[in-house]
Amino acid sequence: MSEKVLLITGASSDVGVELITQVFNEYDYIIAHHIGDNSKLLDLKEKLADKLILLEGNFLDEDDTYKFVEKIKESGKIPTHIVHLPAGKYENMKFTKLTWNKFKTDLDICLRSLVIILNSFIPNMVKNKYGKIIVMLTSCTTNIPPKYVASYVTSKYSLLGLVKALSNEYADKGIRVNGISPTMMETKFLQSIPELIVQQNAMNSPTGKNLSVSDVIPTFKFLLSENADCITGQNIAITNGNIM
Repeated sequence: MSEKVLLITGASSDVGVELITQVFNEYDYIIAHHIGDNSKLLDLKEKLADKLILLEGNFLDEDDTYKFVEKIKESGKIPTHIVHLPAGKYENMKFTKLTWNKFKTDLDICLRSLVIILNSFIPNMVKNKYGKIIVMLTSCTTNIPPKYVASYVTSKYSLLGLVKALSNEYADKGIRVNGISPTMMETKFLQSIPELIVQQNAMNSPTGKNLSVSDVIPTFKFLLSENADCITGQNIAITNGNIM
């Protein structure tokens, strides 16, 4: 393996920005996927210069997702490590009010994009007999999910299924595939969740607060490292003191 290249999809998220900030010294290049606002990534670009490659891609558009992959190939920086963070908008809505289009949107953003990306880059990992893939899931996949978020929960379970399937298929090829499932985390992702629900979740936690991004990043760093070479197919829950 001549170069260590980390691809982060959904890199403009709070988790993505903080992960880049903490691990940039460990990689030759970091490819940061974004859509829309990337002001924080531009700030990092000023600091990291050519080490940080910013690539835009609309995962709601299948053709644009393939174009995103082609742009990575054209750069010559083929990922050895992949962190997949995207998720559809979290909305509280009764199942009977949801349309198939909402389910499809969530699946396109998180699942279809990852399938397209991994179809393109797993062969290179197989060739090198090495690769690390980490997928952001949710504690909903480790416990009873909350009501009124059927499309979100379904999309995350679909990703969990892919994690389990690929971890087994590529275990003997040196590729490690794992999921991370945090409970509610204080990020801009919570903007679409009623404030009362956010506050109640914090009050019900043994720590008296919701998770912060800094609580979650160490698990990403560990799974990306050589210290986790013997770990694959796991859905690691970050429970904030709750027993699940």
